[in-house]
Order: sequence, then structure tokens, then C-alpha cells
Amino acid sequence: MGVAMTSRQKRWLVWGVSLVSAAGWLGGFSGNVVGQEANRRPGELPVEASPEGKVYLERLRKNTPFGTNDFDFNGLRAGMGSRRPPTVDGVQLKRVKVGEIPCEWVVAPGAATDVRVLYIHGGGFISGSGGFYLPLASHLSRMAKCAVLLVDYRLAPEHPFPAGLNDCVDVFEWMWDQGPEGVSRARATFVAGDSAGGNLTLATVLALRDRQKRLPLGAIPISPVTDFTLASDSLNSVADPIISSRTMPIFREHYLKDHSPRDPLASPVFADYRGIPPLLIQAGEHEMLRDDAVRVSQRIRETGGKVTLEVWKGMFHVFQSHDPLLPEGREAFDHIAQFVRELVPSR
Repeated sequence: MGVAMTSRQKRWLVWGVSLVSAAGWLGGFSGNVVGQEANRRPGELPVEASPEGKVYLERLRKNTPFGTNDFDFNGLRAGMGSRRPPTVDGVQLKRVKVGEIPCEWVVAPGAATDVRVLYIHGGGFISGSGGFYLPLASHLSRMAKCAVLLVDYRLAPEHPFPAGLNDCVDVFEWMWDQGPEGVSRARATFVAGDSAGGNLTLATVLALRDRQKRLPLGAIPISPVTDFTLASDSLNSVADPIISSRTMPIFREHYLKDHSPRDPLASPVFADYRGIPPLLIQAGEHEMLRDDAVRVSQRIRETGGKVTLEVWKGMFHVFQSHDPLLPEGREAFDHIAQFVRELVPSR
């Protein structure tokens, strides 16, 4: 029997439903929060999905993945452009502008404001907003004891590659010397993001390295898009319950226009990772981008980088956003928090 949900967990339920409903992925879901925290380190994963995860996946599979029959551009933008309330009590929010780029600080109680994570939202490069990610960002701030900066980078097709990437690079550089309380030097910085934001996480770190700028201590790409040549086997072999592989050529067309899909800053699977800080990459077993995560991890190792790859059994695209409804979501967030904390230097 499941346990009763707290008010914070109920807000997370609304967030999870909103996430999938925004893209037409799921008409509705209700369930209880169950399961215990595991005591595993990053890279150490359960051998199979939890009972709750299996049930959740089956419920997702009863719905049609986004983009299967048509591509609702306006619906995707409207849904993922909406603003969701934080799911952590007492979180502090502060909107700022970096040049003309809208951003928002998210600081949970007890977070260190000199430990800063730039979080880059997903949305296929054509949708999404920082406001939509306030639940995830507030939870990340609480778990990792850090200040999270959400960036509203420019979106395609109005602003194709590399406009959004340049925005992320500019905001990251600004974050070194500007915190939630104003001018202050960061003790530690990180970059994280999911899906399209996972792509931009890798590209931001690569661009900083190439431009000889200050690098973060680490980066966390979640379910990243890494190959716009669309060569990964899982694009066709995996039945992703969240999003159809038919969407990928559409995202590519909007984002890249006529730009080469083999550019390492567009497709990080082709990059050289010498001199790049440690990476933690998470993906789900049942997502079309699984092999994008696997292949870029292989590339990172081959070219001299350090990476921890986690492919979670029975999980789906950006399953972390469904925490705390899933034991896997809670534990994945705990791994991210451990990764951040272990790299932060002492005062």
C-alpha cells in the first residue's frame, strides 16, 4: 500500500502531469509516492526497474507519444512556455537579465549561493522556458545545496543555431561573478540540462574550452541529443513512451536550418573532449535518445575525457522530472547532488 503524499509531493505530481500533458504526452496520472532511498553512488544503478517504475511505464505506454501522428508546434510551445510553481517550500526566486537574456535564480533554503548551476531547459530547441522548470530547479537546488540559474535562451526557428548556444555561454560567463545576491565570485560552477538542454550543456562546455574561457567544475547532461545525423540505433529500435522519433528531423530542420549536422557544437558526438571537466550523463533504457547518450560517452572516453554514464533500467525520457513519484527519479537526483557536492572545493 502506498503512503500518503505531502503537499510538496502533490505539487510534484502536478508538475509531472503538466510536463507530459504540455506536449500532449499524457492525459492524466495519479498515484502514490512509495519506495525507499537507495544508498548507491553515481554510476551504481539498480539491476531492474522498481515495481513503481514498471507500473508508471505501463501507464505511459497507454498514451500516444508526442509527434506520432502530427506535430503540434503551437501546443508544445504554449505548454512548455507556461510557468509552474516551485515544489520546494521556502524557495527564493529572482529574475534577472544578462544583457537581453531573461534568467531566473532559484535558491532553496540552505543552498550555498556561491555554488552555482546553470540549468538549460529542454523543449526540442523550439520550446520550453525557465519558468516551466521551476519545480525541477527548486528540487536540484535543495538536493545539491546550490543556487540554480535558469536561462531563457533564444529558440529556433526564429533564432537557429548557434544563437541559443551563444546565450548559454554568455550567461555561464556572467554567472562566475554574479550571484543571487548581486556581485559575488562563485566558489564552484556547473552546467546541467535535459534533452535539447543536454545537447546545449555539452556544447556550452565545448565552446568555453574552444574559446579559452573559464570552465565549470563539471557538467550533467540528462537525456541529451548528441547526433543530428540521426545515426543512433535507438531512434528506430526503442519504443519511447514520451516522444516519437519522427520529431527529430523536425527539430533538426528548425534548429540547424542549412548548418552541417556534423558540427561538434551541434552534434557533440563528433567532438574532442580533451580538457573538458568531468561529466555525469543520465538516460533511460526506454528512450529514443538512449544511444545518443551511450555513443557520446564512448566518444568522451576515446578522446581523453572523464564521464560517468547512467542508463536507468525501465526508465524513459527525462524521468528525473517525475521525482518524487518514482524511486528512480529520487535516486537519480541524489546521484546528481553527490556529483556536484564531491567536486565543490571546501571554503
